[in-house]
Amino acid sequence: MTASAQEPVTIAIPFYRGQAYLRLAIESVLRQTSSNWLLIVCDDGPEPGTAELVASYADFRIRYLENERNLGMAGNWNRCLEAAGTDLVNLLHNDDELLPNYVEVMLQAGQAHPKATALFCGAKIIDAAGRESFSFVDYVKRFLKPRTEGTILLHGESAIESLMRGNFIMCPTVCYRMSRLPKERFRADWRMVSDLDFFTRILLNDGIFVGLPAVAYAYRRHAENATTAYTENLLRFDEESRFHDEIAAIARERGWPSVARVAERKRIIKLHLAFRIAQDLLRCRVRAARQKAGFLWRMFRKPGNKTPPRGI
Repeated sequence: MTASAQEPVTIAIPFYRGQAYLRLAIESVLRQTSSNWLLIVCDDGPEPGTAELVASYADFRIRYLENERNLGMAGNWNRCLEAAGTDLVNLLHNDDELLPNYVEVMLQAGQAHPKATALFCGAKIIDAAGRESFSFVDYVKRFLKPRTEGTILLHGESAIESLMRGNFIMCPTVCYRMSRLPKERFRADWRMVSDLDFFTRILLNDGIFVGLPAVAYAYRRHAENATTAYTENLLRFDEESRFHDEIAAIARERGWPSVARVAERKRIIKLHLAFRIAQDLLRCRVRAARQKAGFLWRMFRKPGNKTPPRGI
């Protein structure tokens, strides 16, 4: 099948607020080296004028959908997946940007790996102004990936163990193959780990992730980012800790002792907390450091959760 005959990739933007960033996200899609794409903006937010902003591009490939009621983050992500009419779908966060090669990379990879449930690529980090930025946390992720040259294939027990050592998949870089996804998608009861929960359920259901060496996404880290807020109010660490307990329980049930041990240790969560404590102290944010230190201390004292896991 030639590139021109391939089914397009749908880029779906789950929008809540931030029209200035949304404009940049849409324009990054328009700059793609491949024109074989469709774009959907699913509006779940309170800002007026979003429909007019999207319509101003006057491109037949771009659609605007307004949710009848607020669906929340996970609900809107699922709405985006359901609204796509193609097999390959990316959820572009509305404050991020695609690099010009994203669609081309995913079309080629989708053709080369027809059994892949999801494809993901590398990302560069940008700041609020769009300048390339250094993030220590994201820099460390490159050392968490399985050590292999070129393409990474993730499947089964070993893949879940790798993700429990540290989630190295940048969520919005993922391009999903709808025909191979499990029926239950993103869960509303998670906020910070909804992506990791979905990834592990795909793997627990015999799905395959393919990691591509190409850098094709720009992830924006800024003060208004939800991840920043969840890190500061400790919701991130609380959810990650509880999720690791849940995976440990599933692993014990499946007879995967190595996965259970890695999940129960929560080493990456503890290291991340230690890094944030040091960062707070360097910035003289003593109260914030004390709160994180208290959480870290409780993690060392609290034994793993032995309750049965939720259904997968």
